[in-house]
Amino acid sequence: MKADPAVQRRLLDLAEADAELNRIEHRRRTLPELDQIGQAEGEVRAKRDELVVAQTAFSDLDREVKRLENEVEQVRARERRDRDLMAAGASAKQLEDLEHELQTLARRQGILEDEQLEVMEQREALETNVTKSREAAAVAEERLADIQSRRDEALADLEVAETRRKVERDLITKAMPADLLALYERIRSQRGVAAGQLQGARCGACRIELDRTALTEVREAAADEVVRCEECGAIMVRTGENR
Repeated sequence: MKADPAVQRRLLDLAEADAELNRIEHRRRTLPELDQIGQAEGEVRAKRDELVVAQTAFSDLDREVKRLENEVEQVRARERRDRDLMAAGASAKQLEDLEHELQTLARRQGILEDEQLEVMEQREALETNVTKSREAAAVAEERLADIQSRRDEALADLEVAETRRKVERDLITKAMPADLLALYERIRSQRGVAAGQLQGARCGACRIELDRTALTEVREAAADEVVRCEECGAIMVRTGENR
């Protein structure tokens, strides 16, 4: 295949644009924020689970406090009723029964109030746990949001760079002969790197040195001859210092 040496040199610009696009895609797939987001999401789930456990325990004790409050109130109501009956002029037998019941109610009320105090203290401790768990979950969520924001910024920057390189690539390919471009694209699809500058005796695409015979053939080839590396198949672009 023949191609003007100046056109062949444009292959180096095309290869650099493709290399940069590959680097951008690699960077997009390997952003450190991607792993960090996975870890942060796991931390958020763990902190939310801890919060649910703390809230559940607090709710259970809160219901227990309310139950004890209701029982204490029932005992007090029964006590008020008994005292009202005594004040209304009950018989001696009724007074004796009411006094006995009041003693029983007083003991029951004392037991319930002791239980209520203990449970309320436990509830207060659990309420502190809920507050701490909620704060820890909020910190984890804030960290996740920060990492996601940094990821989005990095992806936006990569998008800008990618768009710019694609525009450059499009301009290069539009000015290139169809047969040379087709050869380049075919090699690129098969080998990844389709063109490189001949640097001394070394192929710029695969970085392997040509043997003496191959190097002589390349140097003796016509300036407009499209030559390829015998090792990697890439187009070797010759510049003035390679002739």
